Amino acid sequence: MGITFVEKGDRTRVRHHAKTGLVLAGGAISGGAFKIGGLIALNTYLGNKSVLDFDIYVGISAGAFLAGPLAAGIGPEELLKSLEGGSKKIGQFSPLDFYRPNFKEFFTRPARIGIDAALVSPAILLAIWNELRHNRPELIDRCRTFANDPTVRNAERLVSPLVEDAALRTGLGSGRGYLPSGLFDNSGIERFTRDNLHKNSIPNDFRLLHLERGNSLYIGATNLNTGEGVTFGHDTDTSCTISEAVQASTAIPGFYKPAKIRGQEYVDGGVRRTANISQATDRGAQLVFVYNPFRPFVNYHTDQLLNNKASLSDMGIGTVINQAFRTMLHTRLMLGIEKLKLDQSFHGDVVLLEPSETDIKFFNTNPMNFWQRAESALHGYLSASEALERHHDRIKAILDSYGWKTDLGRLRDRVEPIRRKDFDSRTIMKELQREVHTPPAGKKALQPSLRIVTG
Repeated sequence: MGITFVEKGDRTRVRHHAKTGLVLAGGAISGGAFKIGGLIALNTYLGNKSVLDFDIYVGISAGAFLAGPLAAGIGPEELLKSLEGGSKKIGQFSPLDFYRPNFKEFFTRPARIGIDAALVSPAILLAIWNELRHNRPELIDRCRTFANDPTVRNAERLVSPLVEDAALRTGLGSGRGYLPSGLFDNSGIERFTRDNLHKNSIPNDFRLLHLERGNSLYIGATNLNTGEGVTFGHDTDTSCTISEAVQASTAIPGFYKPAKIRGQEYVDGGVRRTANISQATDRGAQLVFVYNPFRPFVNYHTDQLLNNKASLSDMGIGTVINQAFRTMLHTRLMLGIEKLKLDQSFHGDVVLLEPSETDIKFFNTNPMNFWQRAESALHGYLSASEALERHHDRIKAILDSYGWKTDLGRLRDRVEPIRRKDFDSRTIMKELQREVHTPPAGKKALQPSLRIVTG
C-alpha cells in the first residue's frame, strides 16, 4: 500500500471540532472490494472513532456505491458480509446486478440496419432522378469523365452526390448509431441500492439523509451530452435520488450504457474526476482520508509479471489499456494533490491510500471480475494494514491533532492470524467481518419509527 500525505494542519493545538471527510475513488468491482478490505483495516486501526464518523462522504463510481451505505451508518464489515450473502442488513450483490445485458439496444439498434437498408435502393433511384432533373449536364459530364478515365478519384466524384442525397433521404447521414451504447445495463445497481436503503429504513434522498445522520453525502457523475461534471448532494444537485446518483456515477463508458435519469444521460463520474477531493475540502473538511485503488504498475522487476513476461506489452492489449487508464487517472489525482499542497486557503491534512506501485497481484486482478471480490477485499485489508503500520508515527501525529486516536496494537493482533498460512480463506473472511466498533455515538442514529423512505 502506498500512502501520500498533504500536511498543512496546525499541530500546536487539538482541533476536536474540525470537519472530516472520506473520499472514495472508483475501481469497478475488484477495486470496490479492495476498498472494503482497506476500510476494515482503517476501522480496526482507529481507536475512538470509526469510518462511520466522518462529516463528509464523497464517492465516485465504485466509491459512490460504498459511500452511500457508509454515510447511512452501515460499516465496511457489513458490506463485506454482503459480498457472500451473509449480511442481515444488505442483500447479496448478484452477478446479474453487475452483468445485466443491455438487451433492449442489442435488438433495437441492429434492427435499424434492416430498416435503413430497405430504403437505400429507392433512395438511390430517387437521387439519380433528382440529378437528371436538376443537374443533368453535370451528371453526364461526370459519367463521361469516369468512362474515359476510370480512376478512384473520378468514381468518387461520380458517386458522392448520389450517396449524399440518398443518405439524407434515409437518415444514414445523420449519425444514427447501429451499435449499442454499452454492453450492459447498470439499472440493477440502482435497484440494488434502492432496495437495501428501503430494507434498512434509510431515506433514499440526500436532504433527508443529511437531516437524519447529520453528515453530508456527495456523489459525482458526468453528464454525457454536455461533458460537465455533476455532483449530487443535499446542498448541490438534488434532482436524483441516492440510488439514481449511484447508477449515474457507476455507468462505466462502453461497459454500461449511459444512465438515463429524468431526461438526462450520465456516465461514470471518473470521466471528469478521479476522486473529487475538493468536494470535501471546499466544504471545510480539514482531515481527509482518500482511497484510490487504481494506480499504474511500475515495472521495476520484470520477473514479477505473469507467465514470465518481460514487459507489460507482452501481456496483450488488455494490460496495455489497463496501464494507460490507470496512468491517466492517477496523474490527474496527483495533480489535484499537488494543487492542494499549493492552496494557501487549505490548512488541513490529507492522507491518500493506494495500492503499492509494485503490487503485481492487484494489478493483474481484472477490475470487472465479479468472482474475485472476496480475494480483492482480503488483499486490500492486508495491503492497508501493512501501510498503516509502516506509517504509524506520521499518521498518529496527524490524527492526534484532531482528537482521533489510533490502536496499532489491535490492528497487529487482528492481522497476524490472518497472515498465517494455516488459516483457510473462510476463517479469514469470518474474522474480517467481525465488527470492532460499536455504532458511533457522535452521529444521530437512524430512527426506524420515522420510516422516511423516498424514491
